[in-house]
Order: sequence, then structure tokens, then C-alpha cells
Amino acid sequence: MPLIKIKTSVAETNSSIVESLLTSLSFKMAKHFGKPESYVMTAFEPDVQMTFGGTFDPVCYVEIKNIGKMTPEQTKSISKDFCQEIKDKLGVPTNRIYIEFTDAERSMWGWNGGTF
Repeated sequence: MPLIKIKTSVAETNSSIVESLLTSLSFKMAKHFGKPESYVMTAFEPDVQMTFGGTFDPVCYVEIKNIGKMTPEQTKSISKDFCQEIKDKLGVPTNRIYIEFTDAERSMWGWNGGTF
């Protein structure tokens, strides 16, 4: 159910760093939403041509989708947690990371030949 997708302009990314980042974010997503990690999906897309504030300095765009309603407290906590994790692992400053949060209806999320 929960999905986190990261697009970044960072090109030189060691696979062990990416695996560590995705593993950490998967665990944290499950914890933040109180859902089993077995339903969490992570994705990482490096070397995307991106600008932020008119420059090509390192940047990330993050999508977080979840079935159900996210509260302002949850999104604030997740933003703080995930921005720091991305900064620590990829070196992207937190003020160059955008996170888009999207609530999904159960009937609009397919899995295993059906929907939730």
C-alpha cells in the first residue's frame, strides 16, 4: 500500500547506498503508517535532469502515496525524517527536496489481481 518513489539529479550513486536508503525508508514508512512492511514499495530513479531554484545543484523529488488519510502531523513527521535520511545518504540538502503526499482510495489501488 504505501509507496515511496525518489527521483534525483544525483548521478554517481553506489548501489549499497541506494539499497541502504530504500531499506531504511521502507522500514520507516511502515512505522509511520502503522502498516506491515510487507506492503511497502520503494523506487529510486537516479540521474534525472532536474532544476530547483534555477540551478542544477543536487535535488530530489519524492512521491509518497498511501491508502487512507494522512494527517498533517504524519506528513510533517515523515517530511522531517525522510529529508534527513536523503540528506545523510545522498548528500542532497533538505532545502532542495520536495515531497508530494497523496492519499489513495482503496478501490483505486490494485494488487494481486484485485484492489484493496
